Amino acid sequence: MAHKKLYRSNTDKVFAGICGGLGEYFDIDSVLLRLLWLLIVVFTGFVPGVVAYIFAILIIPKKPTTADHA
Repeated sequence: MAHKKLYRSNTDKVFAGICGGLGEYFDIDSVLLRLLWLLIVVFTGFVPGVVAYIFAILIIPKKPTTADHA
């Protein structure tokens, strides 16, 4: 069984690659995750959603590229 690790996406990103990385990790379309995130942010208040997104940017590492290994 392959070991999966959560990274921010380098290719599927709108702002920081959080939803793209989650989509790659869970094998879900990132557009659906973005819509779900938008609904959560709108219905729970903007500040908690934005703070959670900023924490995700700080916690989830960027996906390493082949240039990073050289």
